[in-house]
Amino acid sequence: MLALGFGLTAALIWAVHDLLARKVTQGAALLPILFAVFGAGSVALLPVAMVTGDWSAMTEPAWTIAIASGLTYALAGGCLYKAFSIAPVRLVSPVIGAYPMLSLAIAVAQGRAVTGADWLSVSAIVAGIAIVALASREDSPDGYAAPPGVALGWAALSALGFAATFALGQEATRHGSELPVSLIGRLVALIAIIALAVLRRARLAPPRGQVWLLCLMGLMDAIALGVVTASGRLPQAEYASVTASLFGVLTVLLAAWFLRETVRPVQWLGIAVVFSGIAALGLWG
Repeated sequence: MLALGFGLTAALIWAVHDLLARKVTQGAALLPILFAVFGAGSVALLPVAMVTGDWSAMTEPAWTIAIASGLTYALAGGCLYKAFSIAPVRLVSPVIGAYPMLSLAIAVAQGRAVTGADWLSVSAIVAGIAIVALASREDSPDGYAAPPGVALGWAALSALGFAATFALGQEATRHGSELPVSLIGRLVALIAIIALAVLRRARLAPPRGQVWLLCLMGLMDAIALGVVTASGRLPQAEYASVTASLFGVLTVLLAAWFLRETVRPVQWLGIAVVFSGIAALGLWG
């Protein structure tokens, strides 16, 4: 149950982060935004990880896996921001949150026991997310900067990246220590963004009026990812990854309230199914 609580905490933080991401990515260059968000998170995490992190516990496998998690997180974050820049929250967030099946599949590959009840709960979560996504096919073109299929593709890539990031981060934690793993992954993601900008000869300076907001988003992102990574030492750590997927549904709720995005009755049904799956996963866990 503790891993479940970790995941729900991360979901709430990411929901607010993604709501802000939808606002700041409209018509903006994405590399400066990613640079500011990843950079701010790294700066915030650096002193904490250096002072209180157990660096002596970092084995060679832990370093290697943590670096891999940073690369997959750069992919996940980049695709997430791209998807939010071209489509409404009600379409993008549920699809990005559809990674739980991949998380449990990875847990099976790692040799951990996953019951039929676990799969049933996650199936309900994914089914609810699918209802929300499919209901968005009837949306008007307003709010879309590209065809919905393109946005779905970016969102699906982000989901794959998140599933890999959570699994790698938790595995690195089991071989090492959570704070060093989190810092290494975030610095690697930042370096990947800088390298991409150099290759594309793109500027990395974010808009001045958004610097404080992007720094806040970076801090929130670092805390949420750190919470999920830290759950790697808990029993049934995959529950944290699965329940963190709730951020997609929470973002839809926040967008309905604050961005005035319309949510149809059938989409509310999908949201209810997701909540039911989360509750069942907690009870069976």
